Order: sequence, then structure tokens, then C-alpha cells
Amino acid sequence: MDSSLRHRLLALWNGQLPLARAFWLCAMLYGTLANLFGTIASLAALSAGAPAVLVALIHLLPLPYNIVAGVGVWRSAGHYRGNSAWATLARVFVVVWAVVATLV
Repeated sequence: MDSSLRHRLLALWNGQLPLARAFWLCAMLYGTLANLFGTIASLAALSAGAPAVLVALIHLLPLPYNIVAGVGVWRSAGHYRGNSAWATLARVFVVVWAVVATLV
């Protein structure tokens, strides 16, 4: 893994990114794209007749990133200096997003 990517993922994991960036860019944009590609790939594998276990594994490939993004947003919310309602909403929505994105 590229050291720059590793550094960015560690910054996200440790909650060192601004809340808006962690939530909107890392979770909502990148995470949703990763889950969309995982779903498309798993549906393609299913239509090609792949075994159900393989289809499920392909679908769950974005799960590690979902965990990193969710934890990162949660920790960034803990460092947020603005209105505490935004931090609480970010925490609630990132949990809901992670569950829905993983299951759908």
C-alpha cells in the first residue's frame, strides 16, 4: 500500500480529519462508491453463476473501509468544536449509513 494512502487512512481512523471532510468525503462519497462497486461486482458474479459464498464475499469487500470510515467519523465528531448537534448527527448517520451500505 502506498505510504500516502496509508497516512490518509490512519488520519481518518484516528479522527484527525475535520468532521465535514471525514463525513462527506470519506464516508458518504468514497464509502458509497466502494459499496456501489461491491454491489455491482457481486451482482455480476451472481449472474455469472458464481457460488453464493463467493458472491457474499465480493459484496462484503468494502466492509473494512466502512469500519475505518465509521470509526473515523465517530472520532472526528469527538474533536468537533462547533455545534454539538452536528457531531451527534454525524455519528448517528454514519452508523446508519454503514449498516445500510453493508447490507444493501
